[in-house]
Amino acid sequence: MGFGGCLNWKSEDLSLIDTNSSYAVKPEHIGDVRKTRFKLRPGRTLSQRKWQSAFSEDGHLDIGVVLSRIQRGGVHPSIRGVVWEFLLGCYDPNSTYEDRNRLRQRKMEQYGIWMAECQRMESTVGSGRYIIKPVITEDGQPIQDLSSQGGNASEPGEKTVSTTENSQHFEEALAGTPPLEKTEVNWKRTLHQIGLDVVRTDRALVFYESEANLAKLWTVLAIYAWIDKEIGYCQGMSDLCSPLVILLEDEADAFWCFERMMRRLRGNFKSTTEFIGVRSQLSVLAKIIRTVDPKLHQHLEDVDGGEYLFAVRMLMALFRREFSIIDAMYLWEMMWAMEYKPNIFTLYEQSSPNTNKEALPNVSDKQSRNYGKFARKNAEIGDKDQESSLAIFFVASVLELKNKRFIREAKGLDDVVKILNDIIGNLDVRKACKKALKVQTKYLSKKKEL
Repeated sequence: MGFGGCLNWKSEDLSLIDTNSSYAVKPEHIGDVRKTRFKLRPGRTLSQRKWQSAFSEDGHLDIGVVLSRIQRGGVHPSIRGVVWEFLLGCYDPNSTYEDRNRLRQRKMEQYGIWMAECQRMESTVGSGRYIIKPVITEDGQPIQDLSSQGGNASEPGEKTVSTTENSQHFEEALAGTPPLEKTEVNWKRTLHQIGLDVVRTDRALVFYESEANLAKLWTVLAIYAWIDKEIGYCQGMSDLCSPLVILLEDEADAFWCFERMMRRLRGNFKSTTEFIGVRSQLSVLAKIIRTVDPKLHQHLEDVDGGEYLFAVRMLMALFRREFSIIDAMYLWEMMWAMEYKPNIFTLYEQSSPNTNKEALPNVSDKQSRNYGKFARKNAEIGDKDQESSLAIFFVASVLELKNKRFIREAKGLDDVVKILNDIIGNLDVRKACKKALKVQTKYLSKKKEL
């Protein structure tokens, strides 16, 4: 469901909607996936009726009402896609239906332009197929025939490149062809890596038995890798993008939601041989634990966990590997609702370099209802850690909640990882987010005292 779903709502009985059809698991994988703990909560979960009633006649959305309901019980699966478009900032709640239709049209046109650019470089993009073998050599030369790379060239979804049947003709075809730009070479080198990750992502789901759905995920990631040349593609992005491809039928809508998600997370993927992109978040996590539970922090340092590298995967892929896909989506929307900041805060963040960043704007009672609980607390107390997020406090809350177990059982880094995975995999997302907010309050209060 894309944004257009907001325009013509049907008053249907939510109980008749099969909420799990998109997440059906293949019979052979039933025992391999985590069971979901997400349950619809009548009167708490944001329903289609409540969502519809939050819009004015011309399309203005009462975001405060929406945030309140999501923070209590998440979003009904039947409207999750269109609600996420607002939570991620694709659309301004203060805009009208007409405003959003115009914006969506411009976004679709821009996506079409980028797709055309990519198609000129690699015809597989947008063709309903995807690539799982290299299409270019390390020195930038097209690979003549992918079937010679090993493996079966007729594997589902794979594109076999056979530029010519004759090696001599192939060389002649290349003669006079200008060398590829470095950016194009780098992009083409990632295409098969994206494909290999795509076929592994959520492979237990019936949804990805469809070659068209695999190709859709691959295309979104390939185009994003082209436009974000600094980051390109990294492992973990397919885990983040997959739920969006499942939720949003239109490929362009899925792309723009992913682009907005990556604005929040792309810093995690800035990595070199000497720098881990997520390290800034790990540093904030260490600061939080050192402040709220110094004894636990000291123990983690003693067992070689003081750099908190055990949380890298959780923060980078936003707990996709720790939860079932349904629970992960529930966690995401809870976090995004709690972190939500109205336009005044967005404008403040984007203000000129001369603006005093230490003085957060005063938040009136009327404005505060449009802040998520996490963002509101930051605005009230004044958290200057720009990298802090609810995800970090989520990890911190688990560590503090079970601090005695970590101190008693963790003798090394492997033990910390094992205990943390065991605890998180059995958490109730709603209760865990409430605990994270309590740790945030405790941390901010202690910081204020220092």
